[in-house]
Amino acid sequence: MFQMSVNPFIVTLVSFFSSVILTFLVRGYARKHEFVAKPKSDRWHKNPTAMFGGVAIFLSTLLMYALFVPKTKESLIIMGGGSFLFVVGFIDDFLNIKPYQKLIGQLIGAGIVIGSGLSLPITGYEVIDIWITVFWLIGITNALNLLDNMDGLAAGIAAIGAFSLAIGFGANDQTTELIFISAFVGALVGFLVYNFNPATIFMGDCGSMFVGFLLSSSVLLNQTGGRSRGVFSILAVPVLILFVPIFDTTLVTILRKMWGRKASQGGRDHTSHRLVALGLSERAAVLMLYAFAVVAGTLSLLVSQLALTQSFAIISVFIIILTIVGVYLSKVQVYEQQDADLAKKNNAVFGFLINVSYKRRIFEVFLDALLITLSYYGAYVLLFESFENTDNWTLFLKTLPLLIILKLSAFLVVGVYRGLWRYTSIGDFVTFTKAVALGSILSVLAILFLYRFQNFSRAVFVVDAIILLFAIAGSRMAFRMIRQLLPLPTSAEGRKVLIYGAGDGGEMVLRELKNNPEWKYHPVGFVDDDPLKKDKVIHGLRVYGGDGSLERICREKEVHEILISSRRLSLKRLNEVKEICRSADIEIKRAHLKIEPVEFE
Repeated sequence: MFQMSVNPFIVTLVSFFSSVILTFLVRGYARKHEFVAKPKSDRWHKNPTAMFGGVAIFLSTLLMYALFVPKTKESLIIMGGGSFLFVVGFIDDFLNIKPYQKLIGQLIGAGIVIGSGLSLPITGYEVIDIWITVFWLIGITNALNLLDNMDGLAAGIAAIGAFSLAIGFGANDQTTELIFISAFVGALVGFLVYNFNPATIFMGDCGSMFVGFLLSSSVLLNQTGGRSRGVFSILAVPVLILFVPIFDTTLVTILRKMWGRKASQGGRDHTSHRLVALGLSERAAVLMLYAFAVVAGTLSLLVSQLALTQSFAIISVFIIILTIVGVYLSKVQVYEQQDADLAKKNNAVFGFLINVSYKRRIFEVFLDALLITLSYYGAYVLLFESFENTDNWTLFLKTLPLLIILKLSAFLVVGVYRGLWRYTSIGDFVTFTKAVALGSILSVLAILFLYRFQNFSRAVFVVDAIILLFAIAGSRMAFRMIRQLLPLPTSAEGRKVLIYGAGDGGEMVLRELKNNPEWKYHPVGFVDDDPLKKDKVIHGLRVYGGDGSLERICREKEVHEILISSRRLSLKRLNEVKEICRSADIEIKRAHLKIEPVEFE
């Protein structure tokens, strides 16, 4: 009765308010009957929190579907499969059923959807495509379930993914599908009113399984990728829309296997937890993952509109960034040291992987080969708006292998692979410049010798060199840039330290403290006897003057230790500092290459 000329925005708005009201009622009921999630050692929340928020999401979506969404065979099947998974999750919330029992339920739900004729047309062979679709539906359902590990994370990421899907439906004039997904978006956002940090209700398995299954099934309706555009586009669009849960599940599964833990067990080692361990607040960690989801959703829309090679180039850049981020996050310590020692002792696979990790030069070579390809391609795209299926495209393909070999050889000769990413500096940038310049010169000479440079553009090689230089430098600086973007993690057990000496040695000490949070040192500032350095700032920390105010500064900043970083400190001044530390019961240590206690005379 309400299905004529339905406005998707109105459906979203009505669904939002419906979800807000239903979530409020469900929360009250759960609290009254003590259906709450109690804190556990392997869970993130610290206070008892109401459960069954997924009931509100499900009922709101179902109500909006009944009132506003035009009924089609596909939407009825997807809603039916989602409802079945909601029931499975609801039973799991009450009885905590076995993983294999949940898997059977997910297989039944997948069978319901695939039985209606929906599948990912990847290979053209029906049986293979059916099993790929089964893997997709079950994989995303469980990925959303695993992602539900921090306030507002799963619901927010699902809402962003559904919104990206809605834009795709709208762009392809799929009105029925747009209204259907709009009702789902409204239900998720309404639930977020109570689920965002600090959450007062969780969705539970009934919610995560319903949300994950409905979202992964709805992707099968999406024509944004175009079923006739090829395997790459068909795969890229849904993967990008649901990138965050896929990335998180992949990262967690690999790292848990490395540490000898079960991938299915709970834990505080997800992407969100690692971001918090790096110093972000819970809200900031969730918002950062929201941002990743928005970027991925935007890319999914671009991929659906661009040519295949352009889409491939964009996805390749995105994968490079994600790989670097994943490697960085994998280094964040989330397990106790004794767990690491046990894993090393009992898990041969762990030892093998650790050994392989030291062979990261292989990874660098493959990365640089990809960067060389993308830079060369990017130069052609910038200078020739559409060069595919032209003579320039033929020249590009013909010379690409040659450029990769010559430039990698130049990188090797100049010394690009001798440095450590963590300590990349201006000196390394000079090395990169020399390597790129040598590689470009060799490439031009080789093309001149082999092809007499006929029909080649000189500007391409200039632009290519510029892009490649920044790509190489950016990849090597990635770890330091990530570290600078994140705040310095502090610990309640950390000792507040004042660094004496605001020169090169002091800056080096500060970097070492930042790079080694396990030392549990919390720098609060510098102190220096040079009056020209007073009140200056180094990496966000103030430099205090050493003009008789050291004792007051230590008292105001509640300093536990002073680290002497300067070798130029006179014996007289050193003795004065020692006396101040003795009277204030403050430890004093010398911190050049390593931190050593300073003996009191």
